[in-house]
Amino acid sequence: MRQHQIVLLPGDGIGPEITSVARLLLEELSSKYDFELSIEEHLIGGSALEETGNPLPQQTIDACKASDGNLLAAIGNPKFDSNPREKRPESGLLRLRSELELFANLRPVKVVQSLISSSSLKSEIIKDVDLIVVRELIGGIYFGQPKGRIETPNEERAFNTMTYSSSEIDQISELAFKLAMSRRKKICSVDKANVLDVSQLWRDRVNLMASNYKEIQVTHQYVDNAAMQLVREPSQFDVLLTGNLFGDILSDEAAMLTGSIGMLPSASLGRKGPGLFEPVHGSAPDIAGQDVANPIAMILSAAMMLEIGLKEVQAAKALEAAVDKVLEKGIRTADLMQEGCTQLGCQALGDELLNSL
Repeated sequence: MRQHQIVLLPGDGIGPEITSVARLLLEELSSKYDFELSIEEHLIGGSALEETGNPLPQQTIDACKASDGNLLAAIGNPKFDSNPREKRPESGLLRLRSELELFANLRPVKVVQSLISSSSLKSEIIKDVDLIVVRELIGGIYFGQPKGRIETPNEERAFNTMTYSSSEIDQISELAFKLAMSRRKKICSVDKANVLDVSQLWRDRVNLMASNYKEIQVTHQYVDNAAMQLVREPSQFDVLLTGNLFGDILSDEAAMLTGSIGMLPSASLGRKGPGLFEPVHGSAPDIAGQDVANPIAMILSAAMMLEIGLKEVQAAKALEAAVDKVLEKGIRTADLMQEGCTQLGCQALGDELLNSL
């Protein structure tokens, strides 16, 4: 029997609730498709700060590195907002990405036909949307040096540095081009090359990579235009390639094309070692513990882990099909609720998915 070791990172807010649902489904799939899962849960983010004073304990790092796949729910707790940067929940996630050398974040955005009326955009604009955002994850302004806050004679100043090397750009570009070859063979690279030197280098390196992929149609858009085009004509995009800061913003905007940020999964990958799979949404502390969270993004992240991380493709497709089936029946969580549908809580939706499997 095939064996896989996975780490669950429930984190904060609604994280434990959606993790509970995902775990039940993973255990059912392992039984049904003849593989064995060894599951460990570890601390990260605000929950880790409360228990250990560290947003990413060494025990969590070691377990994640030794696993075959890591499934993270959500991190973030407002009670730590005034902490120093290194003592905030988000710092734990940034460090984990760095420790695992996860340079690429993949965020697929595909409109589910049964939810097309849930989007705030007209159905004719979003009906053909099927794109993926490829975001560089461990470079750019989030990791650039120098950074900090200083006192000047007259006032306080804060600064961050946006920086990319040619090798960092080449690494993420190569992944995006290979991905595009399996899709519609279109890449739109997003930058701010009219203003930023770092974006000029980005565009030059993407064009150089394009010379190795003659079949790929490559276009470039400034980030402000790309943001507009995502709501004006999102179906024009296939693979959106961009850096860390721009990708962070654009992927959340793209998420809302589907009607709810609670629908979208993501995968963070490196050249070797286990990946990190997580929903796009945050910890939603305002609804935590109320059993109203939408677990679908977490469940689809589990499906990405099954397919990409564990190579359990059949189980992954079965999980995705179960989600489609439940939505087609008109079952919804509060964020997706429509007239004529049945509203369920987080756990009850999980039970429906379990029955569908």
